Amino acid sequence: MPIVVQKYGGSSLADAESIKRVAKRISETKKAGNDVVVAVSAMGDTTDELLDLAQEVSPLPPPRELDMLMTAGERISMALVAMAITDLGHSARSFTGSQAGVITDSVHGKAKIIDVTPGRITEALGKGHVVIVAGFQGVSQDTKEITTLGRGGTDTTAVALAAALGADVCEIYTDVDGVFTADPRIVPAARKIDRISAEEMLELAACGSKVLHLRSVEYARRFDIPIHVRSSFSQKIGTTVTDQPAPKETPWKPRSSPASPTTAARPRSPSSASPTGPAWPRRSSRPSRPPRSTST
Repeated sequence: MPIVVQKYGGSSLADAESIKRVAKRISETKKAGNDVVVAVSAMGDTTDELLDLAQEVSPLPPPRELDMLMTAGERISMALVAMAITDLGHSARSFTGSQAGVITDSVHGKAKIIDVTPGRITEALGKGHVVIVAGFQGVSQDTKEITTLGRGGTDTTAVALAAALGADVCEIYTDVDGVFTADPRIVPAARKIDRISAEEMLELAACGSKVLHLRSVEYARRFDIPIHVRSSFSQKIGTTVTDQPAPKETPWKPRSSPASPTTAARPRSPSSASPTGPAWPRRSSRPSRPPRSTST
């Protein structure tokens, strides 16, 4: 069964109604005959609120404890999305980053993923469950401590899961219809890009584009994972980010009528008639010579 990995950001999970809408989209993907794995961010502005709360309690919170606090937002989201999916008639299982097998280095606040061991995810998919994973987080390989991946880390979580599971595509859902030439909320004339290479997307991300996190694009390029960026608020086709060649379009051919006398008994082409030569003599391309004069 094809595996589809989806990611939903905070704006897509802002409140209870938004979570129900996301659950419905996930349900439709499951009904289409796919195994579905979903990486979720914290609801709305939860991450910023938790960070502000930490600053109020302690001007310099210990990095370990700050990571423990910051991962709470994604854990709330994963449980609520799993509940909403269950209400739609599907079984769902939620996992934290460490439970999902996201292994990182030991840098708190901006850890890098070094491996993904998705044993529990694979087992859950085999039992027919929809899997919901808390994004933005993992567990250190050395210290076994909880770590966070930094801003935009749920994008990277989704792409890393897609690579580990051999997914057909990684869908990144956001609040815009895809990748644009400029921010459409600021530049009304901005044009949506239907297809873009990973290298070009890396340049956009490096220049400040917030549609995709830089690390997620690097990861997708390294493991050749196609990313589909689209809006969770509409059914519009978004932007495909991939280095894979675009599928070739079938050339248009006029439809011939069976009653047409010009097509009913059309001779075969010379190249297909015989391996040793054409089916009829070739017409000479040289101009005919004038008759030879008989005068002396």
